[in-house]
Amino acid sequence: MDNQLAGVAAERRVWGVVPAETRQALETGLASTDLQTMLMAVARARARTITPARILRRWRHDRFVRPSTSDPRLLAQLEAKLWRLLPQRFAGVELSPVAPLGTCSAVAPVDQHRVVSTVRGTEVLSDPTNALAIEAAARRREQCVDGRVDLAACHRVLRAQQFDPGNAAHFRLFALASSARDRGSGRTEAQLLIDHVRFWQLVLAEMLPTTATRITVTVFGHHVLAERLHDTIHPALTGASTAVPVVEDSTRIHGTGYYTGIAIGLRADVRGQTIDLGDGGLTTWTAQLINTAKERCMVSCISTERLTALAERHH
Repeated sequence: MDNQLAGVAAERRVWGVVPAETRQALETGLASTDLQTMLMAVARARARTITPARILRRWRHDRFVRPSTSDPRLLAQLEAKLWRLLPQRFAGVELSPVAPLGTCSAVAPVDQHRVVSTVRGTEVLSDPTNALAIEAAARRREQCVDGRVDLAACHRVLRAQQFDPGNAAHFRLFALASSARDRGSGRTEAQLLIDHVRFWQLVLAEMLPTTATRITVTVFGHHVLAERLHDTIHPALTGASTAVPVVEDSTRIHGTGYYTGIAIGLRADVRGQTIDLGDGGLTTWTAQLINTAKERCMVSCISTERLTALAERHH
């Protein structure tokens, strides 16, 4: 909250010294291409004033540019295993480092200040699930109404919000996104969730065989999905061949308003501490993107750096 207040104060200070007509031109007056041209010119002018010493100083102190402390060889080995475990129905996607401006904030309750925006009308990828949802929507428009799209990607993301000490601003996520048309009675939602959770059960069982892991499921005030959880989802997942349990978490409130109806959490318990490895849930993203309320979208992801660190610790 302190960071938010500081940000608001900084905005007021900056806009306070800018003429009102200039602000209007920057926010809505200039065409997108003209604004891009102007911002690029400003960036070039400022870059000309930067010295090598300043570059090195910023490399050492800027949380956005500092390298990850993870061993890339271990990450690559673990991520290769994830790709091998992934069911064939999921198509792999190599995402761009940038996405259209507003990729997160236009379809989800995410403040644009949490995203690193560029001067070219794009933003640095902050969540592969949002980008995968866009690609899923584009592919769904080319399918028949009753089709289905399942996508996966592994990508380093960059987020602008302040994290707790020890957490980096950029990290790698292995993500899934699935989209299909509603068949009624929560059946589509249940199947999408089952397919995602089965994969994560397999991942946790394979990667952390000696660690106590679980997948939590929380229904956010949706009675139909609550029924499907008990008569469809739990029976399908309880019979899985892995030892990773699926448990209800009725106390969870994180993700309400972001996920629609139901959310999952990928958790590990180590020495009395719960480690959050990943998250997911149903969203309205593809429904918004292709403008049909009948479309259902399930997204989920795991931090491969956290998973690698935990796997190595117990190797």
